[in-house]
Amino acid sequence: MSAFRLPKSLAYFFWRKPIIFFTVKWLFLSALIGILAGSASALFLVSLDWATRYRESHIWIISLLPFAGFVIGCMYHYFGKEVEAGNNLLLENINRPAKIISLKMAPFVLIGTMATHLFGGSAGREGTALQMGGSIADQFTRIFRLRPRDRRLILIAGIAAGFGSVFGTPLAGGVFGLEVFLIGRIRYDALIPAFASAIFADLVTKAWQVGHTHYHIPLIPDVSVLNVLYAVFAGCIFGAGSVLFGTLTHFVTSLFKNKVSFPPLRPMIGGAIVALAVLCLGTTRYIGLGIPVILESFTTQLPPYDFLLKIIFTAVTLGAAFKGGEVTPLFFIGATLGNALSYFIPLPMGLLAAMGFVAVFAGAANTPLACILMAIELFGSECGVYVAIACIMAYFFSGHRGIYGSQLIGQPKHLIYSQLEGKKLTDVRSNPRQKSDGKH
Repeated sequence: MSAFRLPKSLAYFFWRKPIIFFTVKWLFLSALIGILAGSASALFLVSLDWATRYRESHIWIISLLPFAGFVIGCMYHYFGKEVEAGNNLLLENINRPAKIISLKMAPFVLIGTMATHLFGGSAGREGTALQMGGSIADQFTRIFRLRPRDRRLILIAGIAAGFGSVFGTPLAGGVFGLEVFLIGRIRYDALIPAFASAIFADLVTKAWQVGHTHYHIPLIPDVSVLNVLYAVFAGCIFGAGSVLFGTLTHFVTSLFKNKVSFPPLRPMIGGAIVALAVLCLGTTRYIGLGIPVILESFTTQLPPYDFLLKIIFTAVTLGAAFKGGEVTPLFFIGATLGNALSYFIPLPMGLLAAMGFVAVFAGAANTPLACILMAIELFGSECGVYVAIACIMAYFFSGHRGIYGSQLIGQPKHLIYSQLEGKKLTDVRSNPRQKSDGKH
């Protein structure tokens, strides 16, 4: 296919006005990405809602989770090895552009995630949306023969579109696309692609008449010195919660890889563990997205161990290589942890649940700005100061850890760790001694 060429008069005009050319070019590409990613998210959300309702009305289907895990494992092992890395593959290609991501990533992750939720795994939806958006967007690299620097921008746009449309938070989606691949730094040349794609995708999802969950904080107190200190303390605990989730998930992943050599058997065994746990507990409270429990956490005092059980269920599900995302489980973990903190932190229960909802995610994904914007889009601006404090503290207290191992450290969280700049989180995790070798 020959490269697209503009008429000479237009080419000369755009050559003299590069900012206009850049804007028109990326608004056009962003609109294409938004239409496709937003439609994919709409299909995914409708399918996910059906799978959740079917599972909850046919509980027996959870007994088939090991079989579903084996099928998912075989699908990726024999036909999808090149896209198995998922979100980390997207981040690696933003930081170091390589081979164009196969379009098969989108249907594979959609099928895998639907099976995970239908049969009772504990997973989220952000991973699926990011992978669908990113892989769809990357196809334009070949169609329009984009250069490597443009390919970075189009992957960022695809991630932003997927995130913004699946949660109904286009502003958070735009910032997430800019923030997620490089800790501590933001690429401002991607502002138009990221925000335009996220906004277009959100509009398209709404045009398909697909709704999102609405949250409400019953009471938000006035900002005071004492309340700020409570928020700081809560943010530190939320950061610790994100570390616990990430550490346990990575441990379970390593355990399965070291002990089970045949990859399809890993989700089969993990599925058996999850299904047996559901049977023993006699509840489906800790599988799937857990939206009903998240909503409860804003208004009802819940058992203080809810967050811990969700961490365990999700760590086993994702560690065993089931497909889905981490973010909605992190919302559950954060909201129920905030609910538990209301036992001894004198802030309103709903506010603490909202703070935890975004702060645990901020610590785990190292995206505090996106999480602050997400809270404002979901809960309203009145909670802004409190959620900002919680997200910032969780981000710093989570250290150089996270759910995305391919994130690069663009700027360490403290000067003492300056030697970590440019390293991937997986490298830091595999060489923990280097954390203490920094120069003051």
